[in-house]
Parts: sequence; structure tokens; C-alpha cells
Amino acid sequence: MSSRDEGAVTTPRGSGVRAGDVLARGGSRIPADEAKKQILRLLDARLSGDATERWFKHMQLVAEDANQVTVLVPTETHVLWIQENFMPELTHALSQVLGCGGRPRVLAMNGAAGGQLTMLEEPKKQSRAKEVASETLAKSLKSAGLNPLYTFDRFVVGGNNQFAHAACKAIAAGVRTAYNPLFIHGGSGLGKTHLMQAIGQDILKARPESKVIYLTCEKFTNEFILAVQKGNLDSFRRRYRKADVLLVDDVQFLTGKEKSQEEFFHTFNTLLDGRAQVVLSSDRPASEIQTLEPRLVSRFECGLTVALQPPQLETRIAILGRKMEEWEVKIPEDWVRFVAQRIRSNVRRLEGALVRIATYNSLGQGELSTDRIEDLLRDILREEAAAKVTIDTIQKTVADFYDIRLADMTSRRRPANIAFPRQIAMYLSRKLTGGSLVEIGEAFGGRDHGTVIHACKKVDQMMQTDDQVRQTVAALGARLNR
Repeated sequence: MSSRDEGAVTTPRGSGVRAGDVLARGGSRIPADEAKKQILRLLDARLSGDATERWFKHMQLVAEDANQVTVLVPTETHVLWIQENFMPELTHALSQVLGCGGRPRVLAMNGAAGGQLTMLEEPKKQSRAKEVASETLAKSLKSAGLNPLYTFDRFVVGGNNQFAHAACKAIAAGVRTAYNPLFIHGGSGLGKTHLMQAIGQDILKARPESKVIYLTCEKFTNEFILAVQKGNLDSFRRRYRKADVLLVDDVQFLTGKEKSQEEFFHTFNTLLDGRAQVVLSSDRPASEIQTLEPRLVSRFECGLTVALQPPQLETRIAILGRKMEEWEVKIPEDWVRFVAQRIRSNVRRLEGALVRIATYNSLGQGELSTDRIEDLLRDILREEAAAKVTIDTIQKTVADFYDIRLADMTSRRRPANIAFPRQIAMYLSRKLTGGSLVEIGEAFGGRDHGTVIHACKKVDQMMQTDDQVRQTVAALGARLNR
């Protein structure tokens, strides 16, 4: 008996639902095209602007059973956007029209033509082989802890990350001799996780038999503690020391964890001795991770170290443009530039701002304006302003200017070529951040608040009598605030 006789359409993935196919509705049946029309009307009544036209016009419906409907949409972008923004409305509409109570599945299909998703032209066997390969890769990515969205194709390259991107691509292609370990460092939201996971994905696509593992340092530590408690250390060690590629995010969280550092040290050595690839990330260089054992610092630095910097304006605009293409949304160029100019330090914040503006625009809530955008992004802009100048950035900027080590900012050494730059850094920290005297003292190697007061007074007095000092402090302040 055909699926039409059963009152439901069961269409294999990769095919379309044809006009005249029927879907179950309670004890009766309804043509799929009529069901779609009713669902679109309900969505249009609950959504604003052109959201229904943009995101649901080309959908197709497949009834798996009386309680489960699959909604087919043209691209993965449609899937992500609908799941993030419109699932309650879609679930309600399907319930009203078809009577199904379950949450619908939303899947992406191959290209659209005239609003109808077309049948694949390749032979069924070849299609099935591709489907099996895709499912196998998806399982491998999940097992490895990788997010399928983090690919090199989705990574926007600019002057701030070009070297790091090239190194990661080389590792993914199998060039490992000079890049093991690879240590990536940079602030939050600059793409460390994206690059690491892209390495793992490319390796699994090219060499599916490889054992790739991605995890955070926190997860490594938690699993190690659990293994000790349950007496499963041998199993824990086999899992990580047999890897072909180990990708560990946020290794700065090893600080203060002596036993975890020791276990990581031995795991690290075992992998390098076995010529496995290790990639690590941190929010700072290895030498600046406090209480990290010197032997680990030396291991981390024995390969290639690359830094990620905040993206420049052109790169930020390119990132927003790429995201608009992926999400199939349009925002006036002036507002894209406005967002790129206001959000400078963090790519995640940049993307979050775009989501808010695009959603507001698609829902037709009103005309965009400077005041409206600032209102939509109030918390993001506040976080951006707070993150604009920090004690860490002041220390790094002053150390670079005077050509001294960043570690000298917190050391107890007192030669004039170190002590005076350190005092300027304290003065700027007091002027440009909200840090208290105690907080600033702690950031400069645990000094007391009296030391900070002395440094601020000394720099202030020298600025009044020495033009060169005044110009230097002004130049550093301008560099930090640009």
C-alpha cells in the first residue's frame, strides 16, 4: 500500500513533496499544498514584516507519523534562523493545521527551484553513498567534540589573524614538523576555538581514520578528577594518549591545579613522543600563565606560538558581511559600518549585535536609527566600553613602548628602566580603568595601595616639569583609547 493510501507522505531525504501529496490531520487528510497555505497564513499573523516570506516561503512538509512533521527548508541558514527565532510560532501553526503535538524537525535540503525542492539527479546508490558518508562524518565530528559550523570557509581572515590562520591550515594539511605543538593565544571571542576546530574537521574529512579529540582544559581537569575518584585512570589515559590529534582549549585554567598539570604534562609528552599533533589555546602567552609549572611552559613554547589580535575595521566589516550572506539577511551599509566601528574587541559581540539588528529589521518593528540601534545594543556596547581599556592592555602597551618584558610589570626588579615604565602603567591604570588602588596593586605583582599612590604622584609631578614625560603619557593614553 502506498504512503498516499496510508494518509501520510514518507519522502526520503533529498526528495521533494509534490503538489497533491497528502498529510494526516486527525482522522482526515489534507493536501500538502493546502496545509502549507494555512500554515503560512497563521505564521504571517504571528510574525511581523517579511519574516514569513523570507524564511518559510519555500518550505515543504513531510509527515513522519501522526505526531511528527518534518519541515524542509532550502539551506542550513534557514534551519539555524528558524530554530533560533521562530520555533514556537512554527510549532503552534503545525499544531493548529495538522493537529500534531510534537516539536517539528527542521532540515535543510538541496537547492530550490521555483519554490519546490527538486529531486536529486544523481543515481540513488551514489546519493545513498554520499548520505552515508555525511552521516559518518557527522558522527565522527560529534565523537571528536567538534562543531560542524567551525570550518576554515567560515573564518574571515584579516591582518589580525593571517599568520595564525596559515599555521592552522598547514597543520590541517599534514605539515607538522615545525608546528608541534601549536600554541594559539588571544583574547576572548577572537577565533581561537574556531581555528582549532577547523583543524580537526579538515583532518577528519581528509583522513577519517584519524583519532581527533577536541576539549576544553576544564573538561580535561574534571574528567581527570572523576577518573581518580572512580579508579579509572588507565581508561582516561588510553583515551587521550592514543589520540592522533589533541586540541585543548583554554589551557590557562591549568593554573593552580598541580595534579592536573602533572597529568597533562605526561599526556603531552606521550603524544609528542608518538608524533601526534597537539594544538593548545590560551587567553595569554604560556609564559604569562600564573603558577603554571616551568616545565609545562617550556613544552608549550617548544613549537610554534601564534597570536590573535582584535580585528581591524575592514575585517570587522567583512565578518558582518559574511554573516549576512550566511543568514541571508540585509542591513543598510551605513548601519553595518556603525556596528563595526562601535564593537571592536570581540567577534562574538559583533555577531550578537548583528543578530539583534537583523531580527529587529526582519520583524518590521520600525525604522533603524542611531538611537534605536544603541537601544538594541545597550548591554553589548556597555560591555565593549568596559573592555576597551584594561590593566592588562595598559601593561602590555607600556611594556611594548619601552621595550621591556611584560613580566617586568609584575616583577620585584627595580632598575630605573623598569621601575619608571611600571609607574606610568600604574598611573594610566588609575586614570583609564575603574580599578581600585588595591586592585591595581594586585595586578602589578601584589603591591600595596601605597605603592600605587606613590607611583601616581610621581608621574603626575614629572608630567608638570618634564615635557617629554607629559608627551609620552599622552601618546600612550591616545594609543590605548583609539
